[in-house]
Amino acid sequence: MKKYVCDACGWEYNEELGDPDNGIVPGTKFEDLPEDFACPLCGVGKDMFSEAE
Repeated sequence: MKKYVCDACGWEYNEELGDPDNGIVPGTKFEDLPEDFACPLCGVGKDMFSEAE
């Protein structure tokens, strides 16, 4: 499973953990997130995330 980091604020999306507080179940791949997914901290869209190394 991969991790993705918000380029604007540094919040990290971990596919293994999902984002249960925002209705994203554990194991949800980043590419399977809804198109309107936004960073829960700063509100930017999926296009502002980079894969973590």
